[in-house]
Amino acid sequence: MGLVLNSTLSSLMKLTSHCGLSSTRKEVWIMDPATDTYYNWLCTVSVPVFYNLMFLVARACFNELQYANSTLWMALDYISDVIYYVDTFVRARTGFLEQGLLVKDAKILKEKYMKTRQFKLDMMSIIPTDFVFLHIGINNPEWRFNRLFRLARLFEFFDRTETRTNFPNIFRIANLVLYIIIIIHWNACLYFAVSKVLGFGSDTWVYPNISNPVYASLTRQYIYCFYWSTLTLTTIGETPPPVRDIEYFFVVADFLTGVLIFATIVGNVGAMISNMNAARVEFQAKIDSIKQYMQFRKVTKDLEARVVKWFDYLWTEGKSCDEKLVLKNLPDKLKAEIAINVHLETLRKVRIFQDCEAGLLVELVLKLQPQVFSPGDYICKKGDIGREMYIIKEGKLAVVADDGVTQFVVLSDGAYFGEISILGIKGSKAGNRRTANIRSVGYSDLFALSKDDLMEALVEYPDAKYALEDKGRAILMKDNLIDESLVAAVDAKDLEDKVNQIEGSVDVMTIKLQKLRNQYESSQRKLNQRLTNLSNEVKSLRVDE
Repeated sequence: MGLVLNSTLSSLMKLTSHCGLSSTRKEVWIMDPATDTYYNWLCTVSVPVFYNLMFLVARACFNELQYANSTLWMALDYISDVIYYVDTFVRARTGFLEQGLLVKDAKILKEKYMKTRQFKLDMMSIIPTDFVFLHIGINNPEWRFNRLFRLARLFEFFDRTETRTNFPNIFRIANLVLYIIIIIHWNACLYFAVSKVLGFGSDTWVYPNISNPVYASLTRQYIYCFYWSTLTLTTIGETPPPVRDIEYFFVVADFLTGVLIFATIVGNVGAMISNMNAARVEFQAKIDSIKQYMQFRKVTKDLEARVVKWFDYLWTEGKSCDEKLVLKNLPDKLKAEIAINVHLETLRKVRIFQDCEAGLLVELVLKLQPQVFSPGDYICKKGDIGREMYIIKEGKLAVVADDGVTQFVVLSDGAYFGEISILGIKGSKAGNRRTANIRSVGYSDLFALSKDDLMEALVEYPDAKYALEDKGRAILMKDNLIDESLVAAVDAKDLEDKVNQIEGSVDVMTIKLQKLRNQYESSQRKLNQRLTNLSNEVKSLRVDE
């Protein structure tokens, strides 16, 4: 037992130490990867990574670009190096989850980081290759290509941004366009470098002779190479044919790159566009199936037009999605929080639910069902059995006479009705019947709460049930809609029913007690008989001895 206890305590102390909860361990700074601070740091470190990705190759291939701004490039290079070193420290202090808790032990984090492949790449990216400049000069940026080993940070930033943005499809397309530009940019730089090695203007394939003023400027050099790279990789234009073997090899490599990479990218763009239209395609399929059904059943043209208009309204207002389907992948806790955030204030406006327990309101919020009504639709008619109460989210409802034209009052956003009928207040003159005709003036968005859902929630809150009934009864008395004689009659009937129930329960208990008594007496008789038999056997044994 002591061994098990010691082992358990040791495990708890180790877990506490991992999670940074030890009282004796000195508190150190730890980066939580789930915070905005971590995302902002990713954004910061992505800038020098992208800078190195785009400008190192350009400076290495276009000498004029390097020579013209040597001091600026040196300053930017060393600023990016400082950020790289800081990022290495941040990586070594970035926490991770273990058993659902954030590990904050600096030693554990450091050891885990050093075991990863990314640690080796990060170390390679901060090797000070600039010392070579002391021997060959500063205008050789190709010696800094090891800085590209930190590209994973840029991709991580893109992934997190895609998750955070409200426009993921647009971001994905922009991301693919950026990848295309990067590939074309690198290929353009390599084309210029190959042309420089082979000799500018030495044949029709390489870059023209830079002694010609038309092709001498840096701007023209880059634009020409970028244009050539675009035509070659996309294979959508005519370019001068290669002449030498190395030129053939370079063009073949470009064609293969274009076929493999650009085909993949274009396919991804097509898939993204399809995903962007997926909701519309699915919605249109629903409309088409309903149209086919109405034609098959020979529904009137007027009703068919109303159905189509209703669907148009849903799509135009962005209400075509099924809330339950959208939220089904979330855990119950998050579903509840979203429902509370969206519906709780609306529910608090209902008189009978004011001052209710927070737990009951949360239960009811989860049971609210959105409903949309078209112009002229009746939400309820006088005399109908009230099975739901309604809260107006958006739109206007009219209380109309039996002719359906005369309007008594118009209900707007935030109004509610039907709350009394679902409570089943004793003595109500209307009972659980509707007392008015309510019709939608235009398109109306309502929340409905059914009587069954309310009663199911009130099972766990009996005190709240009595309080709601008292509030409902007070409202009816204020509006002179309750009959005290009916209340007394109902109470007398309820009392008689309760007495009958008690009498029935007493009869049942009497029968059960009689059965138990009979069983007890039978058991006693059997026990006495066994004792007698046992006593006789003992006596016979003594006689034999």
